Amino acid sequence: MQRDPRGVNSVAIAITGASGVRIGVEVVRALSEAGVEIKGIIISRGAYAVAKYEEEIEAEELRRQLSEFGPVYSDDDFSSPLASSSNQPDAMAVVPASMKTIAGIANGYSDNLVVRAALSILRLGRRLVVAPRETPMGVIELENLVRLARAGALIVPLCVAYYHKPRTIDDITRFLAGKVLDVLGIENSLYKRWSGV
Repeated sequence: MQRDPRGVNSVAIAITGASGVRIGVEVVRALSEAGVEIKGIIISRGAYAVAKYEEEIEAEELRRQLSEFGPVYSDDDFSSPLASSSNQPDAMAVVPASMKTIAGIANGYSDNLVVRAALSILRLGRRLVVAPRETPMGVIELENLVRLARAGALIVPLCVAYYHKPRTIDDITRFLAGKVLDVLGIENSLYKRWSGV
């Protein structure tokens, strides 16, 4: 598929240690199917732990599955091309985004590759999508999200909806992944869109 040269042709994905690693994996699959170049997939240590608990999948298997779509990096791999502002994609999505990762980006504390790459995207004025999966949120979490929005990030809370009439967990997962792709500006048919009553 030939993509609009003015749009999003390449993306980096970060999967961090919030609940919902499967949503990040679905985003990666959907982007690949849409013909978007995936310049890198960063998996945090927390994400590996969540994947083992929620999906019963070991770290090496998760890496193997995701490596079919693009290069996979650990969050401590500062030798990755994504560590430099000189080699950033058109956009980046952090999905799911842990509150730790959000705090790091919002406060410029780049102690890992996820935060460093996200800050580079913001510095370059490119599209950063942050998809938090946390509830409830307190003032500190909300203020960090506001700081990100003011810096240019697009916030996509991973909130379940029912107007698309989900019947399975996969339906819900595709809906949430579709919302992330919508904000990235990538056409998709991952969920049934609202067409009125």
